[in-house]
Amino acid sequence: MSHDYKMVQWNAFKKRFDTWMIGGIALYLIAFVGLTYATQPAGHSYTPIQAMIRATGTLAFLMLSFILCIGPVARFTHRFKPFLYNRRHIGVATFLIGLAHGGLVLLWYHGFSDTNALVSLFISNPRYESISGFPFEVLGFIALIIMFLMAATSHDFWNANLGPSVWKALHMGVYVAYGLLVAHIALGILQFEKRPIFFAILGVGAFTVIALHLISSIASLRLSDRIGHEGWLRVADLHELEDSRAKIIRPVDGDAIAVFRDGNRIAAVTNICRHQGGPLGEGKVVDGCISCPWHGFQYRLEDGQSPPPFTEKIATYATRILDGTVYVNPKPNPPGTPQAPSEIGAES
Repeated sequence: MSHDYKMVQWNAFKKRFDTWMIGGIALYLIAFVGLTYATQPAGHSYTPIQAMIRATGTLAFLMLSFILCIGPVARFTHRFKPFLYNRRHIGVATFLIGLAHGGLVLLWYHGFSDTNALVSLFISNPRYESISGFPFEVLGFIALIIMFLMAATSHDFWNANLGPSVWKALHMGVYVAYGLLVAHIALGILQFEKRPIFFAILGVGAFTVIALHLISSIASLRLSDRIGHEGWLRVADLHELEDSRAKIIRPVDGDAIAVFRDGNRIAAVTNICRHQGGPLGEGKVVDGCISCPWHGFQYRLEDGQSPPPFTEKIATYATRILDGTVYVNPKPNPPGTPQAPSEIGAES
């Protein structure tokens, strides 16, 4: 956690992550351009700019597909938590690569006429009534504008001033941007590029994103199907709760609940972080505090309050243990209300 706003919130781990990410990006671009020249069909001769347009375009799409897969996969394996923790950096990097792609397109295809390049983008192909001939570049431009808005407002300053609900709603626009990019590729390069690699990138990327979200949603529905005990919701047997981790319970009504085990203590809080609405149940307990997997905001187990000097508060829930099974009361306490954790081995 950081007490004050900082332009870039880097620590040693994030610096190592960014170094590996930048290295991966450079390796992909070099390999893609090299393979483009090595496999170009007879009679074709790509310029370096054309090769880079394809390289940056495919990379931006693959990175955005990966970003959308991080959340669903992280719900099933802790190995993806580092990507969840650094998702904001990946998102900003994706926008910059998309911006490079768009800049090269404007320069190469619209920059050498008397018409303004941006105006040319919208009027050079007037077939807006056609499906197969639709000006696909416009779709990519709109997607880039959405990605710009998300990258520009990714800083904590905007989250604090817009509020978590508005901020999260704004960033859900990533799904609109992704849909526009799918259409941009399908109506663009796939109309004239017949090499299977481009079909594979679009098909595998889109299918993976859709499949993972469906699987994650089905798993969430199964979690909501709990056998109640006097109105309480069954969470899990004790041996099913991993130390320092949580089970996420989704009541039929109300917010999702994160039920944590910390040694011999069981405690429950809302699954929604006050910072940017991150999923607290996908975080872990560090030194008695729940740590959000998105940006490391922390809350005490026993009262849902951030440790001083921070003032954020989240709702707490009562828990009980009966015959080795953990239950949670779905009625939330007001944010910051002390709620004693259940003790394993003690009568609840």
